[in-house]
Amino acid sequence: MTIKILSPQLANQIAAGEVVERPASVVKELIENSLDAGASKVEIDIEAGGIKLIRIRDNGSGIAEQQLPLALARHATSKIDQLADLEAVATLGFRGEALASIASVSRLTLSSATAGADMGWAAVSAGRDMAVELKPVAHPVGTTVEVRDLFFNTPARRKFLRTENTEYGRLDEVIKKVALSRFDVGFTLRHNQRSQRSLLPATTQLEQERRVADLVGPAFMQQALFVDLHSAELRLWGWLGLPTFSRSQADLQHFYVNGRAIRDKVVSHAVRQAYHDVLYHGRHPAYVLFLEMPAAEVDVNVHPTKHEVRFRDSRHLHGFITSSIKRTVAADRPADRLAQTALGSPAAAPLERDDLSGQSSLALRSQPAAALSSRVGGVTGSQGIDSSAAIESFRALYGVPGAAEVRDADPFANTAAVDIPPLGFAVAQLHGVFILAQNAHGLVIVDTHAAHERIVYERLKVAFEGEGVVAQPLLVPESLAVSEREADLVEEAAALLAELGIRVERSGRESVVVRQIPALLRGSQVESLVRDLLADLLAHGVSERVAEQRNELLSTMACHGSVRANRKLTIAEMNALLRDMEVTERSGQCNHGRPTWTQLSMAELDKLFMRGR
Repeated sequence: MTIKILSPQLANQIAAGEVVERPASVVKELIENSLDAGASKVEIDIEAGGIKLIRIRDNGSGIAEQQLPLALARHATSKIDQLADLEAVATLGFRGEALASIASVSRLTLSSATAGADMGWAAVSAGRDMAVELKPVAHPVGTTVEVRDLFFNTPARRKFLRTENTEYGRLDEVIKKVALSRFDVGFTLRHNQRSQRSLLPATTQLEQERRVADLVGPAFMQQALFVDLHSAELRLWGWLGLPTFSRSQADLQHFYVNGRAIRDKVVSHAVRQAYHDVLYHGRHPAYVLFLEMPAAEVDVNVHPTKHEVRFRDSRHLHGFITSSIKRTVAADRPADRLAQTALGSPAAAPLERDDLSGQSSLALRSQPAAALSSRVGGVTGSQGIDSSAAIESFRALYGVPGAAEVRDADPFANTAAVDIPPLGFAVAQLHGVFILAQNAHGLVIVDTHAAHERIVYERLKVAFEGEGVVAQPLLVPESLAVSEREADLVEEAAALLAELGIRVERSGRESVVVRQIPALLRGSQVESLVRDLLADLLAHGVSERVAEQRNELLSTMACHGSVRANRKLTIAEMNALLRDMEVTERSGQCNHGRPTWTQLSMAELDKLFMRGR
């Protein structure tokens, strides 16, 4: 076997296999060069999906005449100079092989002019020999790269390209990702001489939101929360889709680190964990997020395409992302979301077909545990809300007379619009399942069981994380017949169950006795509650991992402690539940990720019945 050095042309074509996969890859590399050159305007012209022509023009700093041949040489770059630069890369490109790789598989012309130069210059390279020819051209300050006949000299690569529309679609996705990362830059895109996108620089938050809506769809922005949080040298900002604006695929997830679009397992896991408590099973959250951090804390030199990175302190970063998203989703209030209606953006705007619910769901503001437990009267199990406490609380809050319940009273009679609560006042219950309420904007429909389940769940979590779950002894202990394995499990998990406010003791080889349950769940069916908890413990096992699953156990308990379907509620009870929703975190969706309520504005109701036509 003879060892020999590869020719430069063959080496570049091998490198092109890593960097230049298809027209979209070329566009990505060239636009990143424009941004690194300080461009504030980038124009992209495409023909035949990028196979026939890709032309990128920018108004960046340009390249001097004597530097043009070097720009087309492999491993030649202006972006790093020594090893220390590689350890804190602040530019999008730095490997110095993109232009050389592209030139080796296409007919490339690089034209540029710098400030103060008498004229521009063009460097022409055509594939096989990669000889560079220089010639003077008229050119404004900036650079134009023209790539024709991609893979003309490597037919084996060209035959793997898809149809024109498919290649253009992938190319457009690249441009969308880049345009999302740089709001300060204007982008125009033309395909076969037809304008496709024209994005002006977006400097204000409103302009940025318009660009996001233009690129990923208006439905996302209508169902998104803005986040901007700092921690030491980390900043996370951008937009989070509400839990009910979830997707069947992870196709609307854009995450940027220092302006670079990335795919990272640490980030993906952190986001999933943050949404874990509010997403329907098998669904994916939607987001456009930007992480800013010191360049030295992230290694971008992991993969030739630079999509993958490595963080120096991934544990700290994971915790920061998870806590930031959790706090943002939990702290959203109905008043904040419904305020969009007053500004002309419907709170329950039509969603994309992929949306699970087709409804608008609102998370709620965070309040101390004391407020959660005292603002509205006690909540019980499957028998529903403690009527007397709820009624008294409702009277105190809204001035209902203290004699008998008045089912037909009109709470709007003497109430100014500014005093109407976000979720309004209950007017009826439908089939024992839905609460119908009237607020300042129109009709609110609430899934009673789903909403109450979330309220009980959040109260159990607050109690568990505070002074512990308050337990209530059963007047008559309840005996259950179980399997021998389940009886063994009761003994193994006794401490954990006690933490959850449940006291179960083994009374025989295949029997146990339940002596107390959480006070919040009084009135629940004790047998079904304990059996479901044992089923969860059998699935998870009694180990340290169980600590990570406590919320799932609390969720199971909350399901047993919430209002069941066909439970008739009084107007006062329904209003008490609405007020509880307004002060409970994450009450826009139940424990399983389904929406708990939706809003139909008067305009939407008018449209349904063709009023005004």
